[in-house]
Amino acid sequence: MHGLDAVETKETAASGSDAASLPDRVLAIINNYVVIASSVALVVASLVLTYSVVTRYFLKYSTDWQDETAVFLIVGAIFMSAAAIQARRGHVAIEAIVGLLPDRVNCVRVFLVDAAGFLFCSFFSWKSWTLLHEAVVENFHSGSTWGPPLWIPYSLMAVGVTLLSLQLLLQIAAELRRPKPQP
Repeated sequence: MHGLDAVETKETAASGSDAASLPDRVLAIINNYVVIASSVALVVASLVLTYSVVTRYFLKYSTDWQDETAVFLIVGAIFMSAAAIQARRGHVAIEAIVGLLPDRVNCVRVFLVDAAGFLFCSFFSWKSWTLLHEAVVENFHSGSTWGPPLWIPYSLMAVGVTLLSLQLLLQIAAELRRPKPQP
């Protein structure tokens, strides 16, 4: 079996049902909009980089803004879409372990991984917000000649990791509410 494992697929299917709580439905709507915006950001980043290559190769003209713009767009797309990927359990997983473990043990494994992920992402989220605050208060800018404000990528990082933390918390709550498989 490739892709999502059985335990995680059941949870994803259950979260999309009518039984999903209001926070689950709200975060699912937010995730849908974020995925669209992230997809657009990746297309724009590819256009910016293509423009950069064309102007350097054919026009022998170098711009100083395109690399940073592309990095901001790509970083933003990655951080902002992390919660949507987690909602589908699309992050990297080791399928061999899932296939060897009984359903009950897999449920415990999923819970422990979500709990550890939530703890890490919550800490990362807190530090991201403090970094964003510092960047705004101290008026941090990039060291390049273009020098865009660093609150832009820091805000995308802070919001994205916060959404990921909320997604993990909702999945932990769903796991605690779900009936456990019998041995």
